Amino acid sequence: MNGGPQWEYGQEAYEEEPVDFEEPTPRMIIMGASRSGKTSMSNVVFHKMAPHETLLVGMTNSVDIKYVASNAFVQFQIWDFPGDFDIENEDITYGNQTLDHRVVFTSPASLVYVIDAQDEPFQDAVDRMVRTLLVVHSVNPDMTIEVFIHKVDGELFLTDEQKFDCQQEIQQITDELTDQRLDAHINYHLTSIYDHSVFEAFSKVVQKLMPQLPALENLLNILISNCNMEKSFLFDVVSKIYIATDSAPVDMQSYELCSDMIDVVIDVSCIYGIANQRGSGDGAAGDQAGLPDEMPSTMTEAADMMGTALHEGSWAYDAESSSVIKLSNGMVLYLREVNNYLALVCLLRAENLTKRGLIDYNIDCLKRALSLIFHQTPELEPGASPAAGAVEEGVAEEAK
Repeated sequence: MNGGPQWEYGQEAYEEEPVDFEEPTPRMIIMGASRSGKTSMSNVVFHKMAPHETLLVGMTNSVDIKYVASNAFVQFQIWDFPGDFDIENEDITYGNQTLDHRVVFTSPASLVYVIDAQDEPFQDAVDRMVRTLLVVHSVNPDMTIEVFIHKVDGELFLTDEQKFDCQQEIQQITDELTDQRLDAHINYHLTSIYDHSVFEAFSKVVQKLMPQLPALENLLNILISNCNMEKSFLFDVVSKIYIATDSAPVDMQSYELCSDMIDVVIDVSCIYGIANQRGSGDGAAGDQAGLPDEMPSTMTEAADMMGTALHEGSWAYDAESSSVIKLSNGMVLYLREVNNYLALVCLLRAENLTKRGLIDYNIDCLKRALSLIFHQTPELEPGASPAAGAVEEGVAEEAK
């Protein structure tokens, strides 16, 4: 990707901007019926739109391509297809260009198919999904397939049992309709824009678009083993999706706590940590606090300001950012900055935080290893992982 365009977070590709369809940038292809929530969930996760603002989002009438490139770690395209698109009988068009299915689906990609959990019966929706999956799989058998059973909220889904019953019904219909014709593994996710489920689901999709994922998992496994941690996540600060975690199973409650910690750190930094951009002269209280001239009126505007500030290096979240939150159950949440766009959030027992200096040293080794992975320095031999050398260096320090 080194020779590709330098995208900012949330930069969009409009019709008047040329799009290179042959470039090897990974793609997240989102399809599903109209009003199933495809565009809304994408806006909530990647453009920080508040869930209640999605009520004003219109229908997608044509293929919409957006670039997500919050940093060198996560770069991909989002292709949002209209709900009435018939993949079997319609050509794929973008602007004035007609695209071949092989051009769209042979790039490294994940297909996210969205089904509205509140739109029963599911027979027609699943039938349409199966026909789509068969076409896509025939073009690219290696494409990962993710089914988002969306809108599992409200009175219809008050308990987890109701959600799982819905998933089981959809899976059963899918198995009956495919009838052994689809030799592909389908991953199912129960999602809602009103909780963390949609963020976790997109986290797993994005991870599959990252060739560096095994090395990242190895790094985090070494870190939690050497520092006696229970769990660790590597978060994209802006979108709050985690691009990697260790090999231990993800507990939803732990993930929610770690994700919410990012909001706490950013919010406190907004109030107390923003550098005064107007000099040190006398001024109003707002000037002294370093507040912007105009405060955002919506969550979307706030996210745009945050993304701009991060890109320009003026945000309060910087190399010195860290936080410790002690929980009532004897556990501790520990956040450390990795770079302007990434945060390492760890869950560990309070008694294991006593050697904080050693933990910080190991995290610094982790940061150097991450830099080696994504900058692909020539010192690394092909196939070698920088994790073992960089993070275990901290263990040698402990032995001394």
